[in-house]
Amino acid sequence: MVDSRFKSIDHPSDVGIIAYGKDRQEIFENAAYGLFSLMADLGSVEVNEKIKVKVEAEDLEELMVNWLNELIFIEETKKMICKEFKITNLTDKELSAEIGGAEIDPESQTLYHGIKAATYNQLQIDKNQAKIVFDI
Repeated sequence: MVDSRFKSIDHPSDVGIIAYGKDRQEIFENAAYGLFSLMADLGSVEVNEKIKVKVEAEDLEELMVNWLNELIFIEETKKMICKEFKITNLTDKELSAEIGGAEIDPESQTLYHGIKAATYNQLQIDKNQAKIVFDI
């Protein structure tokens, strides 16, 4: 799976991505997009619902993990596949965003596999990219 926003990376037992961006905000948005691209063909998802999300953490790495795990929680509890991510506020310890997606519908959407969690395993956040490994 190749996209200008992220690329999938091989991992022996899990799955990972490298999310790209011109700034930290774009990296966080593209990490979220990459996460959901591992779960479903986002081209088959029509956005019809928006949710506001707020996440806090002690540092940037924890913020990335908390952000992605909050999105996984939304997918699991609201049964929603998201494909639009607009971060409205981002500091080293806080993130606010509006996300858009649709309720999971196997009839009209192409679903891949579930993701259990974002992990700290090999987590790296640099100036123009972030590497994240997910537990599947």
